[in-house]
Amino acid sequence: MQQSWRWFGPQDTVSIADMRQAGVEGVVSALHHIPNGTVWSQAEIQQRQQQIAQTPDGAPTGLVWNVVESLPVSEEIKQQRGDWRAHIENYKQSIRNLAQAGVSVICYNFMPVLDWTRTELGHELPNGARCMRFDVIDFAIFDLFVLARDGARDDFPADVVQQAQARRDAMTDADLDRLMQNVICGLPGAEEGYSLADLRAHLRAYDGIDADRLRQHQIDFLTEVVPVAEEVGARLCCHPDDPPFALLGLPRIMSTEEDYARLMAAVDSPANGITLCSGSLGVRADNDLPGMMRRLGSRVHFVHLRNVRRETETIPNSFHEAAHLEGVTDMVDLIAAILDEEQRRKAEGRSDCDIPFRPDHGQDILSDLGQNSQPGYPAVGRLKGLAELRGIIAALSHPGSAA
Repeated sequence: MQQSWRWFGPQDTVSIADMRQAGVEGVVSALHHIPNGTVWSQAEIQQRQQQIAQTPDGAPTGLVWNVVESLPVSEEIKQQRGDWRAHIENYKQSIRNLAQAGVSVICYNFMPVLDWTRTELGHELPNGARCMRFDVIDFAIFDLFVLARDGARDDFPADVVQQAQARRDAMTDADLDRLMQNVICGLPGAEEGYSLADLRAHLRAYDGIDADRLRQHQIDFLTEVVPVAEEVGARLCCHPDDPPFALLGLPRIMSTEEDYARLMAAVDSPANGITLCSGSLGVRADNDLPGMMRRLGSRVHFVHLRNVRRETETIPNSFHEAAHLEGVTDMVDLIAAILDEEQRRKAEGRSDCDIPFRPDHGQDILSDLGQNSQPGYPAVGRLKGLAELRGIIAALSHPGSAA
């Protein structure tokens, strides 16, 4: 398993020097400053590679850009509106440019409007650590009373609506504004400014697009871009919905093993693959992560190892991001399944037998608590998670060493 670390670029509070000290082998990054639907030029790609491979004074870091996360799929492509065909052609060229630079694993998602959603970005745990959290009551407050979306009341159970009303009555305007900012933080472009009016406009654009139609749009997209990926030796891998259930009346189509099996069969190519995110998929009790890895592992090109603690078992449900070994996913069993898949690939002679993974997210602990890092991406919390995962990998890779 190739140990990797996500980096948001030079503005990231966690530096390349920090990653070197963490002992990672690969860097997961993206060109977040380039607008969705635009070609990633060779010059921009090479500049990011150089930022990763060299220190500011030109010394080699020993690190490589091994995974793109993400090469965004524009809303125009998802909706098949406007310049969507031109955006697909641009996507193809970006794949070619990345592959020419030696970056062949490309993560993307097909979530409409929302990239991820949390209601708290710094939820304090009993031990003083902080984590991201999704509270279904708080989200209902946002949907019902802040966004005031038409039809929102029909999307929640009656008891959730009642609890949301009672909690809303006790909240101040500052509380509601904080909740709004937390939810909007997961919207693409939120860092440049995003309003409720913007969100309402994006939601209206999905009128008439249900889950079946969105699935067909994803198949149409992959039918176009996968042959290019095959041609240049790239591997696309779709990230699951986060969280894996419907929000704001939008369709969600990558939430379960069935969703992935359907997509892999619809565009049956090794270049059409999976980003197995144990945190996103683990929110649902009906997702068996080790089993999914064993059944669909041949198409898994990238892994996010993260854990969650479900606070309720209904769908939708509340959850928070637990420490890597303390949530609902059996991380030992999951890593064992990944290592088994790597051995199977070696036996087949596949060149991609070293599957890249990263410790996804992390709790804010120790000096993280004084930093203003990207939500979910502190230095020390992720280092703790990587160390724990690294220990499991070492133990399972050398089972006789303990004796």
